[in-house]
This record gives sequence, C-alpha cells and structure tokens, in this order.
Amino acid sequence: MTSQNWPRTVPAIEAERFTLRAVRPSDAGLITLYASDKRLAENTTRIPHPLPPGSSEAFVSRAMSGDRDEDTWVMDGSETGLSELLGLISLKRLDRKQSEIGYWIAPAFWNTGFASSAVSALVAANPLNNASIVGSVFQDNPISARVLTNNGFEYLGDAEAFSVARNAKVATWTYVKKYI
Repeated sequence: MTSQNWPRTVPAIEAERFTLRAVRPSDAGLITLYASDKRLAENTTRIPHPLPPGSSEAFVSRAMSGDRDEDTWVMDGSETGLSELLGLISLKRLDRKQSEIGYWIAPAFWNTGFASSAVSALVAANPLNNASIVGSVFQDNPISARVLTNNGFEYLGDAEAFSVARNAKVATWTYVKKYI
C-alpha cells in the first residue's frame, strides 16, 4: 500500500485522562528531557543513550513530515492539569493493512495507567483502519506486556530485537491485535 492511501494528518484522539495529539515543535524539549533517561531508553529499540544533541528536534521533524511511514501522538494531559507531554505512542505502517505499535511513558509517570489508556484509545480509534496491529516488548519489561494483553493483544511468540541504548539484542514477546 502506498503512503498516499494513509492519512496525512494525525487526528486528535480522546483518552481517559488526556488527549492523543500530533507532535509539534514545542515538544522537543520535554522529549529530550524524558528520552535522556537511561531507564526509558533501555526499554526501547530506537532511543540511544546518551541521547545525542539534536535528536529530539530531528524526531519531531520526521514525525511532522508529510512522507513519514509512522504516525506519532503525544499523550497531552494539559487540559486535565497534567503534564503537556506524558509520553508518546505511534503506529508504524507495515504492509497488508498492518501497523506496529510503539509507546513510552516518561519515567515520572510510570505505573499510572497512562500507557494502557493510550493503547486503549488508539486501538479503539484505529485511525489507520488497520486489519491488525502488532507490538513487541522486551521480556524484562512485563508491565509493558500487560499493557498489550489488557488491550486485547494476543501472544504470538518470542523473538529478539536490537536495543540501541543497550547495544545488544534483547529477548522480546510479540503480540497481535486483529480487527478482522
């Protein structure tokens, strides 16, 4: 499927205690603050540690690009008195009407249910009209696995993925949420 068949804009999606909204340039500072935390970086495949200067600005530019292959939402709690950026959640386009979900929560907001709320809202909205969404989590992060299973994702199997921050392959659990 060509990128022209996918939405160019990132729609706002209401979650339980915050809004999922498009990334904007003013988010770069908080992204830098949170993504610089080694604990957060080591729970992702793509965030390096230490975070190089300009990384967040480059990420924001990619997220706002019209020819992107991944849509990213900011978990914005500012309308309910929470932080303007609680974390990020994304859908990376794959083939056959599939996407891969990815998310992180700022360490200050861990164990608050924000990841579950964001996944629940995004899965319910299905903004890319996916037939299925896949997701992988590191096996040493069972809380992230519960986020997926509590939102209807089914276990597919074990694999491994390279973590830039860890500079190593890490064992993963892979899940799928099917709409059809």
